[in-house]
Amino acid sequence: MVSDERALATWLAGRDDTDVAATLAARGISASAAWNDFFDAAEALLDPASVDRALVRLPRAALAALSAGAAAPHPALTDLALTDLALTDDAGRPYAPIAERVAALRSTHPDAFGAVDPAPSRVPADDRAAAAAAERAFTTAGSLADVLLAGLHVPFARTGAGSVTAADRKRLTEAGAIRDDDDLEDLLAAASAAGLAVPAERTWLVTDAGEKWLAAPTTERWARIAEGFRSSLPAGLRAPDGGVLDPATWESAYPLDPEWPDRVARYRRIGRQWGLLAADPAEFAWTTALREGAPADPTGLAAHLPAEIDRVYLQADLTAIAPGPLAPALDLRLRGVAARESRAQASTYRFTAESLGAGMTEGETAESISAFLSTLSLTGIPQPLAYLIESTAARHGLVRVGLDAATGRTRIETADASLRDTIAVDQALRPLGLLPDADGLVSRAPRDAVYWSLADARYPVVALDDDGTPELVRRRAGTAVPPPPPTPSQTYARLIATLRGGHGTDGEEGWLGRELEQAVRARSEIVVVVRMPDGSERAFTLEASGLGGGRLRGRDRAADIERTLPVSSIISVRPA
Repeated sequence: MVSDERALATWLAGRDDTDVAATLAARGISASAAWNDFFDAAEALLDPASVDRALVRLPRAALAALSAGAAAPHPALTDLALTDLALTDDAGRPYAPIAERVAALRSTHPDAFGAVDPAPSRVPADDRAAAAAAERAFTTAGSLADVLLAGLHVPFARTGAGSVTAADRKRLTEAGAIRDDDDLEDLLAAASAAGLAVPAERTWLVTDAGEKWLAAPTTERWARIAEGFRSSLPAGLRAPDGGVLDPATWESAYPLDPEWPDRVARYRRIGRQWGLLAADPAEFAWTTALREGAPADPTGLAAHLPAEIDRVYLQADLTAIAPGPLAPALDLRLRGVAARESRAQASTYRFTAESLGAGMTEGETAESISAFLSTLSLTGIPQPLAYLIESTAARHGLVRVGLDAATGRTRIETADASLRDTIAVDQALRPLGLLPDADGLVSRAPRDAVYWSLADARYPVVALDDDGTPELVRRRAGTAVPPPPPTPSQTYARLIATLRGGHGTDGEEGWLGRELEQAVRARSEIVVVVRMPDGSERAFTLEASGLGGGRLRGRDRAADIERTLPVSSIISVRPA
């Protein structure tokens, strides 16, 4: 009855479940689609609306291949070949409904199906542009480091639309990590592409790779981002050899996609921020290998980056001054015990009781801090700073948090009665529901939640294990990678099982029944060929109205009567 639908249904039924799931996922099919068999699937995949949704996501080269009636010349045209997208048969010929929609779109968008002018040859960027790009990349790497470091301690909350909440944006803006909202979204997009951060339900989590990235040199940071950026580009921007197509052609890569201008603008913006894209037709020396598909080589970039230092000046006013960009690993540890007050080529850090206490909460001791600063300082450790370290260490652990074995509740103890009274009335700790109990306070909240609430409120707190021994508690649970998303096979397992349990695609009887059901649903006018008892064949033109009990019912327009025909006698059916 509909040869293309039947051909596509037969093709789908002959593929394994993994391939069918990949096709459904690529076409954006809902896992809850109300399909009963592969004929339903084929009908839906060839529906004009479904076809249009698939076509708008195709790159220009794939559209040209469909328009010419040929299969895609290489697999990089799309994430799947056109045949795997159920747009062409195995010979590369588009199905009739696909060809009709391609012709209709070509009539309204003729430019989308033609070749674009060849991009101009790439020319080396001048030294001034290269230096400016390297400075942007260095600054952007520092901004991302600030964002990831903040996310390690308190993961960023996401709105229903996926963006970071206003409260977290404000927190990052006030800390000087970002300038505006677009900066944050671009930084997180680059981090996600490089595997440094992942969206998990309603939060952004920093991965283990992201934590290691923070301690890496700037050149290694850039290389990780650059390769992640390349791998995140859609198939329409990728070359068959794994490289990247000329950036001058990016704007026209997806000519039917209304969302493409915004997407390509973001790609360009991120590329410029990280020194990956120059003004067309220029190209930086350090991006040529990347464009050609080779691993990122930051050698050329390194020549334009400011030299990183490994020493600071410790001042008697409890500050540390780095006369140049401090090596990332040293900067990371120094910021664990000191608050950075300014970030530039020369940065300033300030030591306070709170910053040192926070470092001790993360596992530092007076001895480890002093040893680290001794190797870092060009001027030794000033006496005021040494005194602050010792006094903070003496006070640290004054508040102890552990589990009460008898009640299972979290218990807070301190030898300082006035400090205990202060904690009991602290409004910032009200969500913990603290209640007095003998010489301490108890809460129904988990131990770690109580511990971090006290630490955030700047109390000198230490956590105790079940034996009452001080235990290091790391907040960096944010580095735990969430479970991977379900594969297409898992997502569509139930739907595919339903399709395979429907009518078979090999037997004529199954197809005949499916075609009759479709005709009845649409109340179509069909021509039914019936084998008569004497062996002859007779055709009836009916408006199909019912099917059941092994019989087809319909109105014979020519004779103006209602006919009932046994399905077992029907040889074939076709549209009138």
